[in-house]
Amino acid sequence: MSEKITVYERPTCSKCREADKLLRSHKVDFEKVNYYIKPLTAKKLKELLGKMDLPARAILRTSEAIYKELKLAKAELSDDQLIKLMVEHPDLMQRPIVERGNKAVLGRPTENIEKLFE
Repeated sequence: MSEKITVYERPTCSKCREADKLLRSHKVDFEKVNYYIKPLTAKKLKELLGKMDLPARAILRTSEAIYKELKLAKAELSDDQLIKLMVEHPDLMQRPIVERGNKAVLGRPTENIEKLFE
């Protein structure tokens, strides 16, 4: 496989650890980016959403306290506004996001990662 695989994660996340295990079982090289230490830019997050073909709202973690605090359930915000909030508050973002070339998937459920090998 020639295209680099990058996993945007939080190492303490159980789904992120499952993604790591799955990719290792495929015996592929991949890079992990802890976006709490190396934050995603709005530009990169927008690019990843485009590769996943998802709107920003689709990757919001609705159970997080910050989601409730910002009243995002009822807020009518554009993708750009939601992306800005996710960059400012990484807890708002579902994880892991796995990128390979011009494709990316949300690794929830972990089986979604298999789509990158098709």
